Amino acid sequence: MIETERLILRPLTYDQLVKYSKGDNSLEEELNLHETSRTISPELKEALEETILPNVANNTKNFLYSTLWTAISKTENKMIGDLCIVGEPNADGEIEIGYGTYDEFQGKGFMTEIVGGIIEWTKMQQIVKSITASTDKTNTASFKVLQKNNFIKIGETDTQFNWKLIIN
Repeated sequence: MIETERLILRPLTYDQLVKYSKGDNSLEEELNLHETSRTISPELKEALEETILPNVANNTKNFLYSTLWTAISKTENKMIGDLCIVGEPNADGEIEIGYGTYDEFQGKGFMTEIVGGIIEWTKMQQIVKSITASTDKTNTASFKVLQKNNFIKIGETDTQFNWKLIIN
C-alpha cells in the first residue's frame, strides 16, 4: 500500500479485481469501505477482462505492475478513483500508467495526489527508470495531472498527447 496526505492507494488482488468488476459493492464490503458511485467504463471493462485479470492471475509476473491500484479517501472511507500500471517495466525500465477519478471526486486534486504517490513508489523500484502516459487532447484535467507531477510532453497524435517522466 501507498499512503499520501489524503489517500491510501491499495493494489487489488485477483479476487478483489473480480469483486471490483462486478460493481456490486462486494469489494467495498470486503475492505470495510462506504459505498461509492463507481461505474466501470466500457474501456476499463475490456481492459479488466482481456489484460488486467489474466496478467494478475499469471504467477510469473509481479501483479503490482498489472493490477488496479484503488485510491481510498481517508476522511470519507470511500474509493475515489483508480490507477493502473500497464505491465511490467520494459527493457528500458519504462512503465505506462492510466488513471481515472470517479465523477463525484473530480476537480479536487485527488488524481494529482494518486499519480504523485505512484511516482514515489516507483522511485523505490530500482527497475523503473521512467513513466509514460497518454491523454486525450480534449481532457485538460488529465494532462494537468501529469504537468503538476512534472511529466514532459514527448509527442502527440491526432487525438492524444504523449507524456514521460524520468525517475531519478
